[in-house]
Amino acid sequence: MNKIRKGDTVEVMAGNDRGKRGEVHSILPSKSQVIVSGINLVKKHQRRTGDVRTQAGIIEREGPIELANVALICKNCGKPTRVGIRIFEDGKKARVCKKCGEIAE
Repeated sequence: MNKIRKGDTVEVMAGNDRGKRGEVHSILPSKSQVIVSGINLVKKHQRRTGDVRTQAGIIEREGPIELANVALICKNCGKPTRVGIRIFEDGKKARVCKKCGEIAE
């Protein structure tokens, strides 16, 4: 079970964008990286490719961030927290905030 999922709100804990919050746009599990909207903007030099409508020139887009450098924002307490896994009697799993103990969904 992944501790951070697409759509979660996270805070950057290390790097140039430290302290900024954003929503997870996508996850790269093989590289253990995450792409957060509006965070870690990098410039990419894009050239036009054939007749396809692609944006040419210098474009800005989000770059990946290491998964260890982001922390989930708990919706109950509103603070960045570590995430635990709780298994219920019926076999279902849920992510749990380590600070307040509530289910972080």
